[in-house]
Amino acid sequence: MRRRLTALFTVATLLAIATPSLPSGAFAAPAAAAPAVTVTRGGTTAPTHQNPMALQLPDGQTAASCADPSAVHGTGRDRSWYLYCTTDALTATERNPDGSLVQHTVPTYRSTDLTHWTYVGDAFATKPAWVGDANGIWAPDVVYRAGSHGRAGTWFLYYAASDTPSATGPTGGGSAVGVATSSSPTGPWTDSGGPVVAPQAAANGQGQRWEFDPEVITDHGRTYVYFGSYFGGVHVRLLSADGLRSDPATEQLIAIDNRYEGTYLMHHDGWWYFMGSATNCCNGALTGYGVFVARSRSPLGPFTDRDGVAITSPRVGGTPLLAQNGNRWVGTGHNTVVTDFAGQDWIIYHAVDRTDPYYAGQATYTKRPALIDPLDWQHGWPVVRGGAGPSDTVQPGPVAQPGERPAYRPTTAPVDVPGRLIRSASTSFDGTALPPSLTWTRQPDPSTFSVSGGAFRWQTQAADLHPPATPLASVLSEPAPPGDYVLQTTVAVDTPATGDAFNYVQGGLIVYGDDGNYVRLVSNSIFNTRQTEFGKEVTPQPAGAPNYGNMVVGPVGDRTTLRIVHRVVGGEDHYTAYTSLDGRHFVRGGTWTAALGSLPRIGLISLGGSGFTSTFDDLRVSTVVPARR
Repeated sequence: MRRRLTALFTVATLLAIATPSLPSGAFAAPAAAAPAVTVTRGGTTAPTHQNPMALQLPDGQTAASCADPSAVHGTGRDRSWYLYCTTDALTATERNPDGSLVQHTVPTYRSTDLTHWTYVGDAFATKPAWVGDANGIWAPDVVYRAGSHGRAGTWFLYYAASDTPSATGPTGGGSAVGVATSSSPTGPWTDSGGPVVAPQAAANGQGQRWEFDPEVITDHGRTYVYFGSYFGGVHVRLLSADGLRSDPATEQLIAIDNRYEGTYLMHHDGWWYFMGSATNCCNGALTGYGVFVARSRSPLGPFTDRDGVAITSPRVGGTPLLAQNGNRWVGTGHNTVVTDFAGQDWIIYHAVDRTDPYYAGQATYTKRPALIDPLDWQHGWPVVRGGAGPSDTVQPGPVAQPGERPAYRPTTAPVDVPGRLIRSASTSFDGTALPPSLTWTRQPDPSTFSVSGGAFRWQTQAADLHPPATPLASVLSEPAPPGDYVLQTTVAVDTPATGDAFNYVQGGLIVYGDDGNYVRLVSNSIFNTRQTEFGKEVTPQPAGAPNYGNMVVGPVGDRTTLRIVHRVVGGEDHYTAYTSLDGRHFVRGGTWTAALGSLPRIGLISLGGSGFTSTFDDLRVSTVVPARR
């Protein structure tokens, strides 16, 4: 769903590595205005920008959403950029006769600066008949196929059909991937009349898998379509020569189910980088969506993260790339990448404003405006804004036109590391009893926990912390220290390495205000996967609004070190997650802001289902100091 501009100012659809050996008729990248990346000393400085990107509508309003964005540059003498969004309402004021919000099917925008966009129409006035009026068209991916022998090229708009008609009605046929073509990046679009990837039964026999979020690339003259989501995983197939169908016999698994969607592939310095988004995209102010990255020498994988863990593993790999950082933006995900005329990469993605998450008058309909930030490269891996993450202040903008001078200069953002150990609040679980500093909320039966051999073993409970929906679990905690601090433990949860009968069995850290207000970082079983989950609960909430949100961090090991860093920023309490497989090399995840009262507690939990044990090596509490990457 995403395109980038190569260093030769060829608008790369990432369907190909820029090479003269690409065969005629392949999905080649169209030529832009300049033959090479040249930044002159004269000219004007690229304009600044501030998130979100401004999407101007004909009536003067600004569009509220541009979810699942895809961006391309025009061909030939066309100096414009084009932005495509998933089907959504554009405003809270445009309504159908029944009062529901008008849905625009793949709204499209044009820009000359990659910051200010003008609406040019919807890709579809009516949905293709094979999709059906009752079903959505999501996650466009627009690519260009160059013509041969002087013939004009063709634009291809791939999309996810959320469902298709069944034998018994307008829905129930299963999701699919479709495609429409045009001679122009703004249409009109002519649908192919059938699926590129047809609906298919899920491997577990329980319905049909989710064939969402197409992504099309070309490598060495072979064109591939990636597709999939949580239910079924991410797969890739070889596309037909005309780009309108795929070959089921060529299908390969790229990423395990129950983890990724919104696939984006890009080629950089001899590597293919898989970017995929994880958790809930649309959970209001509690959205914890984020982007993760893994890489391979081949576009067919296997893709592994910075820890060397594969994204096909049940202990799912994926290094956090884009995560919320404590400012107004949460749920930062489903990305594309473009490269500007100075050779700088930029990541375009959607997010949620935690101070204004919903359409007016719609209690649970989450707005997802589009954002843009620089994508930098450090030690062979991408980072957003030098590791600082999404921006919410005025920033140097992209060089969207030839001759502009770049103003953005990459820097390296600091990370938090433990400072002085606070010994009175820390323990290595020596001896045979819990230290007196740790006390119980709802003490469990003494037969369910023990201390010996430098470890605390605690049986998982058939309970949780979601009042009043579940039996309330025990919490082992102590008062949090004043000011900033680091909370850390190393934990092993003995659920089997594979299997899906242990859903939500978990053990790890908690910063606890009360049963309905906390953040927790755990090693968790999520269906057939094992993941580190960083969750936040807020209670009470308005009727219909969610009260729990989650994000995920780095991979789970036999033993996983979990770290929560607390900082007070601008009068708010910020909690940032870090995880490690070896206790030395940590990956940074996202940040929750949480108001947990004047006397929060810090400690451990072991819950989500009975029959297993969480073994904790320690509980360490430290001061916090910043360090450079």
